[in-house]
Amino acid sequence: MTSQDSTNKICNKVEECYHFTGKKWVGLIVYTLMREPKRFSEIHTFIPDLSKRVLTERMKELEDSGIVIRNVIPDRPVRIEYSLTKKGNDLGIALQAVESWAKKWL
Repeated sequence: MTSQDSTNKICNKVEECYHFTGKKWVGLIVYTLMREPKRFSEIHTFIPDLSKRVLTERMKELEDSGIVIRNVIPDRPVRIEYSLTKKGNDLGIALQAVESWAKKWL
């Protein structure tokens, strides 16, 4: 593998990351889950402009990407909570730098 090939692979991963995290609401959903697990309705309450349909889509994408885990709690009635995985927590930490930049410059 040449140096150019290695650089291209890194660029492709960075581009994929920006594409995914740049989807509307992804950053705010991750931000919402940084402190503690939350139920679907709690996430929706925290981000009221986010439609339930889009929230459902984003949660599925975040699950499929290994960023969020869906926990079924067998209470009566059954509760479902969402929490960040290690991968998701690392993303949240990375997004905190963006938050700091936004507070300073926007």
